[in-house]
Amino acid sequence: MPVTAVPPARRRVPPPAALLHWTIGAAGLIASLVLGFTVQAPTLWGFLPIGLFAVLALAGLNLPAATGVALVSGLLLARPAPGTAADLLAGSFTDTVTLIGVICVLGAGLGEVLSRSGAARLMVRAVLRLLPGEGLRAVQFGVVLSCLVLVFALGTLAGALAVAAPVVIPVAARAGLTRSATAVCMFLGGGAGLALAPFAGSNIATFEASGVGYGSYVLWGAGPLALLSLALAWIVVPRVQRRSAEAGGDFYEPLESSEKDGDGPAGHGRAAAWTFTAVLAVCVGYAVVTQVGVVFPLLALPLLAVVTAVAGRLGTRGASAAFGAGARRMLPMLLLFWLLALFFGLTGELRPYEVLMEQFGTELDGLPVLPFALTVALIGWLGVPGAAAAQIVLLDKVFGPLGTVVGLGPEAWAVVYLWSAKADTYGPFPNPNMMSALGMARSTRLRPLLAAGWALLVPAALLYVLILTALT
Repeated sequence: MPVTAVPPARRRVPPPAALLHWTIGAAGLIASLVLGFTVQAPTLWGFLPIGLFAVLALAGLNLPAATGVALVSGLLLARPAPGTAADLLAGSFTDTVTLIGVICVLGAGLGEVLSRSGAARLMVRAVLRLLPGEGLRAVQFGVVLSCLVLVFALGTLAGALAVAAPVVIPVAARAGLTRSATAVCMFLGGGAGLALAPFAGSNIATFEASGVGYGSYVLWGAGPLALLSLALAWIVVPRVQRRSAEAGGDFYEPLESSEKDGDGPAGHGRAAAWTFTAVLAVCVGYAVVTQVGVVFPLLALPLLAVVTAVAGRLGTRGASAAFGAGARRMLPMLLLFWLLALFFGLTGELRPYEVLMEQFGTELDGLPVLPFALTVALIGWLGVPGAAAAQIVLLDKVFGPLGTVVGLGPEAWAVVYLWSAKADTYGPFPNPNMMSALGMARSTRLRPLLAAGWALLVPAALLYVLILTALT
């Protein structure tokens, strides 16, 4: 019987990106270990963990892994005593950065309650019925506004569009909207709603980092972007509709125009929608008047979830299951923010900014404010990948102390942070938010979305330069 030669097992070779990550991480950790025995706080070497994080993130390593490496680097450099380490660990659980992660979890839980109660779908229907007429232009703008309202209420773009899509697609199909035009409507409306959302994680991070309240944030930052999005939708969507209709093959199938969507458990979605809307209005009004900080969403989000569940007759078990299902999806984000809190706590122990201000404080004081603000906004847009709220936290920790010396005011910081968090939604490259709108609209044509994103990105950049000029 012939013996068949068994080929040797092929050794798995790590991809070039993984080798790059390992090389950078190992070099940074070895340097941190050596420096940990030779330097003492305060020291400029405290910037090493931040620099290591930035380089790994730019090299394509995911944000949690980059944060973990930077955290180990900080531990090796600071070598905190057991008592100090215990204090840092305890403080990280109540740190503002961790609280933002908790808010993300609570917001996701509320979103699931809104979805399962039927309130979210009915809110979309209500907006679609508000606009008079059934012409193409009215339906287009109705889709934009309904996505804006739902993303505003839920504080998340992908989740809100997933709820809105089964309602708006049959309406769009019956009116004769193409898939491309519907995707652009959902994209522009959802982006505007995300900028305005009072309890979105990135917006809460902006309030906390800049020190402004919701009213000032809307006045100087989110309001101009939302208005520009609505104005652009009025111009761009008909153009996309015309071109995609002429190209052919982009209309919805007849079956899609007859799809139906339910009204929520036991038909109580209407009561849940009205109750949620009323309580949300009270919460937003309170936040505007009192300029309340990051603690308020910790109370408002569970309250909104409870009153919505009660009005929607979900029952204790149903409400708990809904809230828990939504919250569980955001637990990795909570872990990330907790790691970031520990990371920044260790960096604070090394006090690198103290040395920086002592050595270069006079020179920094003379820096022009506007170029500084534009540079930070550009870094946030193109150079800080990852979750939007985490981007803002990182920018605040790295550039916040410098901005204080330069003289950048709270409103200007709010504009900078908003642009850093939101600009990459519109370009220059395809991104998860863009792909969410494309998928929910059941479209396969990315080019119209990219064109719409750039059509908003350029005037928005010019508008914010003018606003920053006025603020500085």
